[in-house]
Order: sequence, then structure tokens, then C-alpha cells
Amino acid sequence: MILLRRLLGDVLRRQRQRQGRTLREVSSSARVSLGYLSEVERGQKEASSELLSAICDALDVRMSELMREVSDELSLAELAASAAANEPVPPVRPMLNSVSVTSVGGVPTERVTIKAPAEAVDVVAA
Repeated sequence: MILLRRLLGDVLRRQRQRQGRTLREVSSSARVSLGYLSEVERGQKEASSELLSAICDALDVRMSELMREVSDELSLAELAASAAANEPVPPVRPMLNSVSVTSVGGVPTERVTIKAPAEAVDVVAA
């Protein structure tokens, strides 16, 4: 069974280690107990969105980047599990359509193109 908390913990640990930082430094910066951060990194505890946000801020990593890396690892783990069970690999469906954003929260920004699954996005004009 693939556990999301383990994949998330692995990615968090790699991010921290890439920066050459200790658990103590990151836990202090994120205002999370050292023991709890250690358990999150080892996949023993589920991290809330608030906790993840604090850890990402402490690591100076966008949560979307963290989650993208976790998602990539999850995809690989699912493929490996399918191959190990000799199951057919489901086809990869086209995932993305472009959406342009010119403001975030009412604040004008540079034009940004966001890619999102077409069937998951409903655009409603205000």
C-alpha cells in the first residue's frame, strides 16, 4: 500500500537535506517540535495543511512545488505497484488545458498561464 504521508515525509526530508539544514533548524524556524517534524519526515504522522505551510515557509519552498514532487513520486509508486502485480498500466489521459490569470485576489499580476485538468475546471463568469 502506498502511503501519502511517507511520500510527503521523504520529499520534505530531501528538501531539508538539499539545503544542508538540520531538523532542529527547520523545526525552530517552522515553530514545530523537533520530535513531531521528525515523525512527519519518517511518515509516521499526518501533517495538517497549516503544519505543511509552516514547514514550507521555513524551507522557503512553495507548497505547490512540494506537492508536485509528491505527486510525481506517487505516480511512479503507482506504476511500480502495477508492474509488480502484473496489472495493465492504465492509459495516460491528456491532462492539461491553459487558463490565463491576470489578477490574484483582486491584485493585478503579470499574465500567468496555469495548466489544469480540463474536466476538473469550471469557469464561471462573475
